[in-house]
Amino acid sequence: MKRIVARIWHRIGGPLQWRLLWLANPKFMVGVTGVVRDADGNVLLLRHRMWREDRPWGLPTGYAKKGETFQETVVREVREETGLDVRVGELVRLTSGYRLRAEVAYEARLTGGTLRADPLEILEARWFAPGDLPEGLQDSHRSLIGSGSG
Repeated sequence: MKRIVARIWHRIGGPLQWRLLWLANPKFMVGVTGVVRDADGNVLLLRHRMWREDRPWGLPTGYAKKGETFQETVVREVREETGLDVRVGELVRLTSGYRLRAEVAYEARLTGGTLRADPLEILEARWFAPGDLPEGLQDSHRSLIGSGSG
């Protein structure tokens, strides 16, 4: 039976194989986070409008768009949420296990722009020293800041 399945699989060709794989496997969103640091090692934190009131502070975060690399997602999200430009560095976390989401985080360095929070999503944007982080910061983001290459 396995040989028959293998023969059929090889005969149907690439496009149909990909379609069958797509239908047979779960679909995920990918949340992408940037641990943005300035030249002094301070980290950019945002007070998010849509997050829980008791934990509104976090790093720039968003979902990857179709066809976008995760590094491009960091650059886009930081620019959209803050007006700042960044250069993406090393991957610092890749996790799954959430219901329909995988999480990716990268270190990033400020390269330019003018800080202006997007009022639709962001209530406040500020730079913090890694040892002086605000109350209400997401635990996972606190961990990312502490484990980074600062």
